[in-house]
Amino acid sequence: MQWFSKRILVAGALATLTTLAAPAAMAGPERPIFIAVGQEARAPIGWMQFCNDHPAECDGAPSSARDVMLTPKAWSDLVRINQWVNSNIKPLTDLEHWGTVERWDYPTDGYGDCEDYVLLKRQMLMKAGWPRSALLITVVRDKKGDGHAVLTVKTDKGEFILDNQAENIVLWSDSGYRFVKRQSQSNPNSWVALSDPPSAAVTATAR
Repeated sequence: MQWFSKRILVAGALATLTTLAAPAAMAGPERPIFIAVGQEARAPIGWMQFCNDHPAECDGAPSSARDVMLTPKAWSDLVRINQWVNSNIKPLTDLEHWGTVERWDYPTDGYGDCEDYVLLKRQMLMKAGWPRSALLITVVRDKKGDGHAVLTVKTDKGEFILDNQAENIVLWSDSGYRFVKRQSQSNPNSWVALSDPPSAAVTATAR
């Protein structure tokens, strides 16, 4: 995607002003850092349509599940890319954008809805060297009960959520969402059901 190539260099330079250290390891039974994965689930229609349009990006070859070591450099990557996409892509519904209820695609014209934000963040992180198996498109119900998509990033310090509706990156159990399903780590075309976070989760902080 050449349309943001120059601007990402600027964003990278500005990242030195906003770089954050990786959050400390989190533990304790009251705050699960990894979500419980259930049985196989049906892939979203939008993902299947995206794969029809971008078959090379939906290679279903089995891969090893990898959780990224959350070093300060890795955390900086997450913060930089999450902030850049949230700041530079303008929200627009699929109906307004494409004239259809549901369409997943890259926001190459600078507009998109939640799935498009997720796809771009995923792509940019993979180009930065992150393994695909640690970057999982996830379907949730937001605080209003509406369907929403976020990017789950699997690390050795837990599963963190990159969200176009929130400025900060948070642990999955601190998002306030009801988790429905996400991509399997071993195959992006396989989806698995998820469990909800506990109702009394302690707030996570990333310093």
